[in-house]
Amino acid sequence: MQITKSIHRTLLAGTLVAASAAIALADFPNRNIEIFHPWGPGNAMAMSQVVAKAMGEELGTDMPVISLPGAAGTKAQTTAMGKPADGYTIFDGYVAPLVLQPILGNADWNYKDFKPLSAAVANAFSIAGQVDETRWSNFEEMMAYCQANRGELRYSSGSRNNLPHMVIAKALQGYDCVAQNVPYTQDGNVFKDLGSKVLDFAFINVGNFRSNPDKVKILMVLSELESSKKAFLGAPTIADLDVDVGLSNLGPMGWTWWIVNPDTPDDVTEKLRSAMERAMARQDVKDAVEAVGFVPLNWDHTSYEEIVGGVDAQLNSMGNALAWEEEELNKLN
Repeated sequence: MQITKSIHRTLLAGTLVAASAAIALADFPNRNIEIFHPWGPGNAMAMSQVVAKAMGEELGTDMPVISLPGAAGTKAQTTAMGKPADGYTIFDGYVAPLVLQPILGNADWNYKDFKPLSAAVANAFSIAGQVDETRWSNFEEMMAYCQANRGELRYSSGSRNNLPHMVIAKALQGYDCVAQNVPYTQDGNVFKDLGSKVLDFAFINVGNFRSNPDKVKILMVLSELESSKKAFLGAPTIADLDVDVGLSNLGPMGWTWWIVNPDTPDDVTEKLRSAMERAMARQDVKDAVEAVGFVPLNWDHTSYEEIVGGVDAQLNSMGNALAWEEEELNKLN
């Protein structure tokens, strides 16, 4: 009899736990869900706010986007993953903190360490020059000039050792073009110094270009995607010029894939995934993203390993471009 009562109590306790879990899921979310964004205010953050607003509407809650820049995006990712694994914290997983910084030894995680929700948006990069340049008229002529004048040209990828720096260095390596990278913290200074001829060329993203279309000449779009070419108003791409930077698909672009703590309950994760996929399928979201020159991505969590894993493998294989640039510059000193 005592054993029977014990079994009964155990079964009852299990039933109550299961019921509580079901109620918790049914109530999720019952408060705001925070999105940690790794960059400062700008077009990238605006895109995250568009997605978050639509996703919040699908879930019936507010989803504020919190900007936490620093340490090439790893500050925000570390903070987000330090929060409780309850589904109320999402990280806006851009390629720099999620993939590139671990490759460079600046983070102790791997993209496989997280649960993906869905892909969000991509931001194409380009190499831009001075509008009144007389030494060359296109990218290939600039490379010929660079070969003949090693170390003379100055460019900026924004900060050093970021994704644009790696991609540009790889492109320059293919032409044996040795140039000096000048780091900047403010995009406006890049435009000013291109105009005053302190810089010869620079990395420009779509948002920068759309804000200053008459201040730069786009020499090459660092993507083979037709959508990227369109975003830069038909400028030549790496595909048009047959430039091999060792990257394809999303590899040479800035992109974000929203992720959560790996310990987030599966049922909560599925609810978030479903809401984000519905949000990304909405035409108003696609129109808002494309209006700024970004590309809405349509991959769900089942493509995470293929897409993000592919970028991880490509970036791992091309990291020598940064070392090559530094070695060649040291030879000239």
